[in-house]
Amino acid sequence: RWLFDQAVCTLYAFCGVLFGLCSLASLTVLSAVCCLKVCFPAYGRCWDMFSRSHAVGLLVAVWAYALAFASAPLAQRGGYGPEPYGTACCITWEASSREATLYILALFIFCYLLPCLLILVSYALILWTVWVSRRAVRQH
Repeated sequence: RWLFDQAVCTLYAFCGVLFGLCSLASLTVLSAVCCLKVCFPAYGRCWDMFSRSHAVGLLVAVWAYALAFASAPLAQRGGYGPEPYGTACCITWEASSREATLYILALFIFCYLLPCLLILVSYALILWTVWVSRRAVRQH
């Protein structure tokens, strides 16, 4: 069972969601930048001068995105609580209100489905570009 009180449960769940969302968002941004550099070299040239401010801007955007979704249950749009087995805490998946249902739906779409699709499309475009380039080199 969960050994601590509700405040620690909420903090534990908040940190787990925040860092998990931040990780997936970072991978999404990384795949998009790689796709721009490999597949669209003319557009990717604007990233040639990739400076510290660009990196900081992307990191701030990733953390702000993750923080917005992780803090929603703290604002009573969803909730944090013990998992079904009671040994850890996470998002309360049983929606108790309309706001909780909308939060879970938004979390699924914007923090799982769209990032995963963007990663898949980015790497598919990279593989396709490499395949086309390899075929062009073989023809010459």
